[in-house]
Amino acid sequence: MLELDKKAHEAIKTLCAEGDALAGRGGYREAIDLYNNAYKLIPDPKNEFEATTWVLTALGDSCFLGGWYTSGQEAFEYAVSCPGGLGNPFIHLRLGQCEYERGNNERAADELARAYMGAGSEIFETEDQKYFQFLKLQIESPVGGAW
Repeated sequence: MLELDKKAHEAIKTLCAEGDALAGRGGYREAIDLYNNAYKLIPDPKNEFEATTWVLTALGDSCFLGGWYTSGQEAFEYAVSCPGGLGNPFIHLRLGQCEYERGNNERAADELARAYMGAGSEIFETEDQKYFQFLKLQIESPVGGAW
């Protein structure tokens, strides 16, 4: 994993903080612009930097929340290939939700199951329950266990 120089790191953090504030108020399109600007500051190969993981996660989250599921899917798909991305329950949750909304049920079930395995049912508590209900229908309940 490579490290960013201090100036680039600070600029990326500032852009992401501004994006987070906008997203928190529902300004997803404006937040996406800031996250894209932050992403552009990361040198190649981008997937070697931990910053890419959190910038893409913020970008994908705003895409998902704004209803741009294909763009969200693309951001999270790339985030999985970056440091700390694979196995991150939140990334898998959002990737699964984007796939669900795009009608890719098999992929949605796989990603939502990864989120569930990594963080348990708690990761679904603040989400629309349609995603957890979908997951429960897709996989068998453990023997003797309950959801």
